[in-house]
Amino acid sequence: MSKSLNLPWQLEQPDWRALYKLTKPKVVALIVLTAVVGSCLATSTLPPLLPFILGSLGIALMSGGAAAFNHCIDQEADARMARTHNRPLPSGSVSPAMALAWACLLSLLGFVILYAWVNPLTAWLTAASLVGYAVVYTLWLKRATPQNIVIGGLAGAMPPLLGWTAINNSISAEPLLLVMIIFTWTPPHFWALAIARRDDYAKVNIPMLPVTHGIKFTKNLIMLYSVLLFAVCCLPFLVGMSGLPYLVGVVALNAIFLKKAWTLYRGNDQSDAMALFGYSIVYLMLLFVVLLADHWIFAWF
Repeated sequence: MSKSLNLPWQLEQPDWRALYKLTKPKVVALIVLTAVVGSCLATSTLPPLLPFILGSLGIALMSGGAAAFNHCIDQEADARMARTHNRPLPSGSVSPAMALAWACLLSLLGFVILYAWVNPLTAWLTAASLVGYAVVYTLWLKRATPQNIVIGGLAGAMPPLLGWTAINNSISAEPLLLVMIIFTWTPPHFWALAIARRDDYAKVNIPMLPVTHGIKFTKNLIMLYSVLLFAVCCLPFLVGMSGLPYLVGVVALNAIFLKKAWTLYRGNDQSDAMALFGYSIVYLMLLFVVLLADHWIFAWF
């Protein structure tokens, strides 16, 4: 009976489930949703099919690549944190070399798709977002300042603009309003998680705001940003970009957001922080769904 040879030049067999987890699929799904809405808002009719599909695919691939780079850079910290110690790299499901190769492959493939079949503007803007998240934020800002989320949030706020440029090949004010919404949403979203996981961040010396300035100060800023988010979300209606259905949805969604932020502000229960964090994800998804629904209502009726 022949034995299988374990040759030194044999390639590592990839664990596809682990590689899939490296892309942070739930995060990428939300990114793609906001990019899709940006694409749909870029035209009063249905967006052209080819740039719409390939643009969404390229953005998804490069977002997954950025997430994999994030895993590679944060693997030591992830191994020491309760929330992240079961991720593919700390758990040994995939090797660092394979994870890095996967990140490079996804990023390069996404860039080529965007550059060759969508337009260079979208390709370069997406590449800038990838560098902003994977390098500027993860490698530097995350460990340099408690304002890491605020400054680095711009990279994560770009998808609606990327979806818009995939269709129009230009930058205009409308998608920048959508970028502002996500940019303002990011601090209360991540600071709520940081409050709930304060001890984890302190253990690995990551200067998240609750670690450096305390939970009470962080709650104050969450409340402030929640009010600011409400105001920013009204801008598409105020400038005529969206109509009354959007405004009604925004008021309802932000009323719940403010209520949860206020509960966190007034209480001492760590579960309130996770409740706000969980709702903030649903909030952003529904906000963009409402924005798209409002757009189609006015486009077709």
